[in-house]
Amino acid sequence: MTTASTPKGERRKHALIEAAAALLIEGGFDAVRHRAVAERAELPLASTTYYFDSIDDLIVEALEFHGRAELARGRAVLEDMDACPKEPDALVELVLDQLLGPRARENDAEAILLRYERLVATARRPYLRPLTLELGADLRALLMDTFARSNATVDEARLEQLIALVDGAVVNALIEVNPDPRAAARRMLLDALA
Repeated sequence: MTTASTPKGERRKHALIEAAAALLIEGGFDAVRHRAVAERAELPLASTTYYFDSIDDLIVEALEFHGRAELARGRAVLEDMDACPKEPDALVELVLDQLLGPRARENDAEAILLRYERLVATARRPYLRPLTLELGADLRALLMDTFARSNATVDEARLEQLIALVDGAVVNALIEVNPDPRAAARRMLLDALA
């Protein structure tokens, strides 16, 4: 990757990463193309190849940028709480926010579908595996902290079961064209934590 050694270069590179991340979130991996990223960032097309050796390099940076931003948001929400929720409903909502992203005002099901499409698509991109594993470990640490602060006894094996339960509920709801996959995951998680 070419180094952006000037402040202007750093700003441009960051704008490209943000644009690619937004496209990734809105349309998945197929949406991240040189022209689309340059247009979104309002930069010349050549800037994508100047700052990144390949579209794969740009995707890695975009995925890391988005993943770190989500983790930081989740950590900030946890740190800003006066006390972690002890009631199951509030705890489940917090966990779902960390696993599925905060509830969108509109098109929540579409946002969740795109999130799961991204997760599944990373399996076809071996160059993303190290980053995906790293971000996953950081998310699990955040979830463990969330449960610990809420005085919920959850070990690593139980956490894996709860994540799998949410994933399964979401995927089944999406297959059934359920307009609210988050509600399906909420029901399953509440039952599991009862």
